[in-house]
Amino acid sequence: MDVCVIGGSRHFGRRLVEELADAGAAVTVVNRGSTPAPPGVTHLCADRDDEAALRVALADRCFDVVVDQVCYSPLQAAVAARVFAGRTRRYVLTSTVEVYAELGRPGGAALTEEAVDPSVWPVDLELPWEDERFRADHYGEGKRQAEALLTRQAPFDVAAVRTAHVLGGADFTGRLAHYVERVERSLPVAVHAAPQPASFVHEPEIARFLAWAATADFTGPVNAASHGTLDARELCAAIGSVTGIEPTLHVGTDGPHSPFSFDRCYTMDTGRAAGLGFRFSSVSDWLPLVVEEARG
Repeated sequence: MDVCVIGGSRHFGRRLVEELADAGAAVTVVNRGSTPAPPGVTHLCADRDDEAALRVALADRCFDVVVDQVCYSPLQAAVAARVFAGRTRRYVLTSTVEVYAELGRPGGAALTEEAVDPSVWPVDLELPWEDERFRADHYGEGKRQAEALLTRQAPFDVAAVRTAHVLGGADFTGRLAHYVERVERSLPVAVHAAPQPASFVHEPEIARFLAWAATADFTGPVNAASHGTLDARELCAAIGSVTGIEPTLHVGTDGPHSPFSFDRCYTMDTGRAAGLGFRFSSVSDWLPLVVEEARG
């Protein structure tokens, strides 16, 4: 199997590349070259926003599947739809739980894929998607519109993996580390008065799921999360169990609150993934190990 990974230089993207290579796939990584690819992996340097440069880098290459780790806007999706037309039969977009950011409610049910339908979600290419700050401030909307554009315009099959909050590995976000550091230093952790549950997934597991999705034949969005949920209080308690230090919570309605403290339900239903044949682990299986990792 010939697989192209766009991005793949850090966190679970790099783990995905290694997972695919270990499974015997011929893997090509396309990124701007800041990090070398693992041994045995082809590395092409190009800025995915530069359509002409991307075409040159790919030359006459074709792939069984493309896994896009770094598509944050419909403009980037439009470039991919054009450049990979005739070069692949399948495209897996790494999306996010953030597509549901405004949809949950306190005490609400887990969200299914139908809550955000990319076949009808509006796309606005006139928004300032080239502005990195704008993309960061509209991360969930950028992913929604990227899913929508690829679903409706790409001349190849498209699957969108909506990834839960990822814990473990070389996590550059520092979100779990924030909790661990504050608990270990007996500093207060700011949480909502009634923090709502969220879905999480272990870093190696989301890499396995993406590698599995690359070889599957389903299309459309699919939620990817470990079984079980955590709210901010429960996360603090789990850290306290590992460290032996009782967490100190600062409870209030005014922000800023700690990462993963939400005022609305942030959980995903993974029934579709199960129906397709993938079985996730439970958060309780790996959370203590992840906390130990974050302690350094």
